[in-house]
Parts: sequence; structure tokens; C-alpha cells
Amino acid sequence: MAESVPRWRLILAFAIVYIVWGTSYLGIAIAIETIPPFLMAGTRFAIAGIILMLWAQVRGASLPTRGNWRAAIITGGLLFLVANGAVVWAEQYVASGVAALLNAIIPLWVVLIDWLRYGSVRPGLALWTGLGLGFVGIMLLIAPNQFAGGEGVHLLGAIVLAIGGISWALGSLVARQADLPKSPSMATGMQLIAGGVMLLILGVVRGELTNFQLSQVSLEAVIAVIYLICFPSIVAYSAYVWLMRVSDAARVSTYAYVNPVVAVGLGALLNNEIITGRTLIAAAVILSGVFIINTYRAQGEAKFNWRLWRKNPAVVAGAENKI
Repeated sequence: MAESVPRWRLILAFAIVYIVWGTSYLGIAIAIETIPPFLMAGTRFAIAGIILMLWAQVRGASLPTRGNWRAAIITGGLLFLVANGAVVWAEQYVASGVAALLNAIIPLWVVLIDWLRYGSVRPGLALWTGLGLGFVGIMLLIAPNQFAGGEGVHLLGAIVLAIGGISWALGSLVARQADLPKSPSMATGMQLIAGGVMLLILGVVRGELTNFQLSQVSLEAVIAVIYLICFPSIVAYSAYVWLMRVSDAARVSTYAYVNPVVAVGLGALLNNEIITGRTLIAAAVILSGVFIINTYRAQGEAKFNWRLWRKNPAVVAGAENKI
């Protein structure tokens, strides 16, 4: 049952989730212009995780156990090392708005993996329609031929983003049964730290430190990293958790339709990314498919979603992929 809260607080919280999470893709694009991608992501997540864990401690959360850390390493690896690592790597070759669109299909992967791996209800006609639209939208983006005034996106970048999306979906489903702390801030902070450390190790192994010098980092990149830590990772996440307490999951999940629009618009406005007819058509098809899938899940699996949120709210509707 939703709590009675002032309307202005609801509007503000929805605006934060809608807009701030939509800006994260542009923030990443700016940050990786002068900072190696995995070092940037690892630093961002580790710092955000430390802040969230300290906040949870201040609010009285229990210290994590060894089992909690084991679960955080597994889920953090899937959610941050692979999924978010795929985003920061792919944005070297794929426009930030297009990356947001390809990530918008994560509900598609969640439904398929939940059915194939965990034996959930077999998809019906409506769900298959949504899945089909999602795949058609992907093909519109990656097909190599010229179409509606635009060329296909970087194929390897799109494939890496798809792998990242699958890893995100799998990590979200694994996390619902994982031995994570009851405190949402503590659980997410641990996953962020685990994923961040692994991303830093990956960056070192790939040689990102070899030719990297702090003097080469632009002021814009520093501001982007600070912004990513403070706003998408902490402010917007906190607004999301609060909304999940006072509103219903289906309404909160509408951010999935707004974030890609914000990302595409900001990429064009501030990062000189070209919006072609091809991108607009693919966006309409993909978001239509996501709408059908989310509507199906909201109607058929509302109880499942709420149980999942109580266990680990950040994995509902792909929230952590924005933080």
C-alpha cells in the first residue's frame, strides 16, 4: 500500500530518476574521452560504494558477513564488471544515445533468462510480441546497410552492449536469491565496491595505466566522474529506492521509457551526436517492445517484483545499470 506523501515530493523524485539516470550515458562519454574506460568506471563505482556503505552504517545497518561479501562479488561481477564494463568500453565506438537504446532492452533479456534458466511462466503471445519488437529494433540499429538517413552502429560495440545486457539480466536474477544484507544501501554499496575493484584490476591488466597521466585528464572529465558518483549513483538511486517504497513498481519502471529519450537528446545537444531517422524508428520500435514486456510483467508478476525489491531493490527494472 502506497504511503500518503506530498505530491511535489513524488514529482521531484520522478524527475530526478527520469532525468539524472538518462544523463549517465553522456557523463560516461565525456569521462572516457581522457580517462581510460575501466579505470574510470572502477574508480567511480568504488567511491560510490564506499559512500553508500558508510551511509548505511550511519543509519544503523549491520556489518556484512563473509557470505554477504561472497554474494556481492558474484553479483557485482555480473552487474558492474561485465554489464557496466561493457557500456564504458562500447561508448568508445557507439554514441551515448544509441548505447542507452540498446540497454533499454534489458527487460527482454530478463524475461528470456527467467524463463529458460529459472523456469518461470512460458511467454504468451503478448510477451512474444514485445520480445519480437525488441529484436527488430536492435536489427534496425545494427544492420550494415543505409536506412532512413543513417548507417548501422559499430557492430562489435553493439555486440558487447548486448553481452553486457545479458549479464545485467542474469546478475539481477541471481541477486534475488543472493545472500546480501537487508539494507539496500549496504547491499548496493558492497556490489559497487566489488565490481569497482574488479574493473580497476581489469584496467591495470589491460595496460590502461601504462600511458595514463593525470595531467592529461580534462576538467570536463573530472566533473563528469564527480557527477556520475554523486548524482546517478547516489542521489537518483536514493530517489528510486524511496519511490519504490511509496509508489507502485509499474509506475516507477516508466523511467525505462524516458531515460533513452533523455540520453539521445543530450547526446545530440551536448556531444554532437547525430539523430537519424534510423535511430528514431529503432527507438520507437524498441520502446514499444519494452512497454509491452513491462506491462506484461507488471500484470503477471507484481508479487514477484515486490518480493525481489524487498530482497534487493536495485535489481528491479534494471536500476543498478544506471548508477
